[in-house]
Amino acid sequence: MKNNKPKIALLLGGSSSEREVSKSSGFSIYKALTTLGYETVLIDPAYGKDQPGEADAFFSEKDFTKVSTRNYLEAVNSSLFDGIDLAFLGLHGKWGEDGTIQSLLEVRGIKYTGSNVMASSVAMDKTMSKIIFQHFNISTPKWFVVEKKNIDPDKIKKLIDEKFGYPCVIKPNDEGSTVGLTVCENPEDVAEGLKESFKFSERTLVEEFIEGRELTVAVLDKEALPVLEIKPKHDLYDYECKYTKGMSEYFVPADIPDSTAKKLQEESLKAFEALGCSVYGRLDFRMNSKNEFYCLEANTLPGMTSTSLVPKMAKAVGISFEELINRIIKLSLL
Repeated sequence: MKNNKPKIALLLGGSSSEREVSKSSGFSIYKALTTLGYETVLIDPAYGKDQPGEADAFFSEKDFTKVSTRNYLEAVNSSLFDGIDLAFLGLHGKWGEDGTIQSLLEVRGIKYTGSNVMASSVAMDKTMSKIIFQHFNISTPKWFVVEKKNIDPDKIKKLIDEKFGYPCVIKPNDEGSTVGLTVCENPEDVAEGLKESFKFSERTLVEEFIEGRELTVAVLDKEALPVLEIKPKHDLYDYECKYTKGMSEYFVPADIPDSTAKKLQEESLKAFEALGCSVYGRLDFRMNSKNEFYCLEANTLPGMTSTSLVPKMAKAVGISFEELINRIIKLSLL
């Protein structure tokens, strides 16, 4: 019997700092696609046109060949994508979540999951996101931007004092998973925070630290899912707490007043639409002791392991991981 389902290219790995996270997402997505009966081709764009012959090799810690961003061009322009109906993007971070791979796929005429080029690019750029949030009256922590070519620690410390004080957050303008992020408790931490951030980006965001609770809301097909609260072992939901088993607890729906949850969902939809996002995504918030919440950023390709945040929120409304994957595919093909 002929399989009338679309042929899927699952893109995973990539060359960003979130390569290993992407492999984990890819592994869960691949299992779901197999269970759902989709013909699936695995492609790691950072390998170029030469890809592993066995599926297991894509998820191995050892790379099959040299990883390079330049290989993306070769991969997308090769026969790997012949006959592909949809690219399921299991990539995270730069060159996967920032509109780069989306642009290449559009030139090739291949549909892909998630938001379009512009929305992906804007959402990945934290400064642009916050400018849009401000325009649409979406609360976001106070901030300013520092260019790598204009580093003046003394001037930056003065600006911090004037705008919001300590503690404050220093992070790359276009990275995810809290890569390169530092919470500065005092002026002595600023120089090291800037140094760490500039390892990953030419622009750094210096941001007000919101003391309080870590909350997130997933959006699926123009609907906000239940609010999820994260309780990390550290003061911040950092890389270790995100990807180390037992380092965080998750509660969905979050133990917050119904009125607050409803406002958070409304704000999430507002932010999602303001950035031009589509299909699915996740909005991250911090909420202080007065139940005032602040949108930190949008994730257009959030983690998609079976235990990631978006699947947890979907499960809370009766959507299994396989059904979530299937809905993303169908919405992306419209």
